[in-house]
Amino acid sequence: MAQVWDVAISGGGATGLSLALLLRVLSGGALSVVLIDQSDPALRSGPRTSALAEGPRRMFDRLGVWKKLFEKAQPILKMEISDANLADAVKTALLSFKAGGGSEPLAHMLFHRDLEPQLFAAATDQGVHIVTDALEDIAYSPTSATLRTRAGISIRTRLLVGADGLRSKTRTAARIPVISWPYNRTALVFTIAHEYEHDGLAIQHFLEGGPFAVLPVTGRRSSIVWTEPSAKASELLKMSQAALSAEIDARIGGRFGEIQIEEGPQSFPLVLQLARRFIGRRLALIGDAAHRVHPLAGQGLNIGLRDVATLAELVIERAKLGLDPGAEDLLGEYERRRRFDATTSAAAFDFMHGAYSLSSSPARLAKRIGMGILDRTDGLKSALLGEASGTTGAIPSLFR
Repeated sequence: MAQVWDVAISGGGATGLSLALLLRVLSGGALSVVLIDQSDPALRSGPRTSALAEGPRRMFDRLGVWKKLFEKAQPILKMEISDANLADAVKTALLSFKAGGGSEPLAHMLFHRDLEPQLFAAATDQGVHIVTDALEDIAYSPTSATLRTRAGISIRTRLLVGADGLRSKTRTAARIPVISWPYNRTALVFTIAHEYEHDGLAIQHFLEGGPFAVLPVTGRRSSIVWTEPSAKASELLKMSQAALSAEIDARIGGRFGEIQIEEGPQSFPLVLQLARRFIGRRLALIGDAAHRVHPLAGQGLNIGLRDVATLAELVIERAKLGLDPGAEDLLGEYERRRRFDATTSAAAFDFMHGAYSLSSSPARLAKRIGMGILDRTDGLKSALLGEASGTTGAIPSLFR
């Protein structure tokens, strides 16, 4: 008889790889795990970055991968937020955050091309079976999910995890509908080199076209995440590197001296999307397959890693008792723990996007007053930092 895997994961991005590694490590290798992805995570490239919060960083430390990621990670030590016009010569910070003396950084910036191959290497070392192929067909039954790849490989599993992104095939096969609307905005991502040190400073300007973020990475470099209406973004993508450099410099305001585009642009249309259910028969959705949020707060990966830690803890609890990892009650508990948190996060980021998109003089005045009040309220700032770090509230035990 063909092998029945304990867990099959569709999708080899950061969330899928993290879950595969967690399940093998926490079970001591007892759980059989297969991961299916048509691309090779070891060959990932591009300028895409994420800000890894403290809770997920602690989880990676427990998995033994953080010591290898640390040298490629840039701590964020300070953050400045402004609401400004492009024409403003000085974009004054109205809200700022700073890592306290001796405390953890606000976050660590990592390129996905560094993060995902490291997770892939650790997962394979722990015995995760990798199938480099595309899913062609999925059938769900009361006792298992049966997968067939484009090359004709057949896989049966007691639990299928959809970590396969915005256009999730696992979610579609389970007929789980989504709530979705586009922002009609596109994010352009670059890596720039600059003359002066950034000293771990992250900057977010809320400009007329959308958020413009300058995020520190290793060396005298920063990651740029630049949001514009999609029509304007299309025009920018046609510009020369020299013209794009001048546009970026106008938004940074010469703060880091001369700049040069090192990599990019890479473009990402922005959309809010939530699955109406995070589970199906023998199925759990994680990461972008379950929820895609606005990137202005940089929390997309961290929310996905909360899914990963929560699901892994539930599966391991049951596995220790010899129980079914794809049981209906386990999946129901996973959805109960994760859907409210992900939905409220998506709603909060959507509200922030709407608020900062208002450009009338009264609206801008209200925003500036609000940020000024928040900047002077230490208790509220600390609470926001704790929530963003993933170290307070109802968090997975792996984040503690």
